[in-house]
Amino acid sequence: MTRIYRSEGFDTIEKDGDWRRIASLDFDQLFRSDDPEAWLSDATRAAEPTAPLDVAATALLPPIGNQEVWASGVTYFRSREARMEEAESAGGDVFYDKVYDAERPELFMKATAARARGHRAAVGIRSDSSWDVPEPELTLAINAAGKIFGYTIGNDMSSRSIEGENPLYLPQAKVYTGSCAIGPALVVTPPLAKTTDITVEIERAGEQVFSGTTDLGQIKRSLEELADYLFRCNEFANGALLMTGTGVVPGSDFTLAADDVVRVSIDQLGTLENHVEVV
Repeated sequence: MTRIYRSEGFDTIEKDGDWRRIASLDFDQLFRSDDPEAWLSDATRAAEPTAPLDVAATALLPPIGNQEVWASGVTYFRSREARMEEAESAGGDVFYDKVYDAERPELFMKATAARARGHRAAVGIRSDSSWDVPEPELTLAINAAGKIFGYTIGNDMSSRSIEGENPLYLPQAKVYTGSCAIGPALVVTPPLAKTTDITVEIERAGEQVFSGTTDLGQIKRSLEELADYLFRCNEFANGALLMTGTGVVPGSDFTLAADDVVRVSIDQLGTLENHVEVV
């Protein structure tokens, strides 16, 4: 298992307790490689030894080069319930029910590299939205050939009020300044176990106001299936990152507020922390 952390001016690689620093790791070459693990091993050997990084206390860039970030919807039963609830008044609840059971998954563009935020950076809630939530998601690193070779943590920030008005408003509910956070590291590792826990905690004024946990075994579709559909009739010269949906959604009585702190944790991948601002 190898972890890559991105910082201004340099990147840090950790493997089995061995920490190394490199001026700038070429993420695009990593994602274009037919064998990303071997490519990364070569890059690691060329890097200089360094002291361990205090990840919890360090602001980091998102672990991304020029990759697009895409997302999957309604892949967990809890997400299906939440989407039907928010869209019921607009008559759109039936669409989410159909997507959950359909052969074809829901996939949508989430962010360009420039729009992604890293660990301990600000994520946004829209000033024209009244109901906003984080969505903790396992995020796949997929090379240019469509092969899953690693993982990171994603926070798919969402306006439930805007999406609930009409499902056609999905891009506005999902794509805006600060709507996507990934990190703290890109982790190159064999496939994660179905028992892998995904947890979200929200803190307000120093107190926990929401927490929830699911596990990878609750996802309806396989990760390979989601990656396959993303690459159907599509090309990603520099590979892509794909959020795989959420199984933890706060209830309709909860909405994010400015200065809330969101922490998303996934077994073996660490904890992604962001604070909330109004955009």
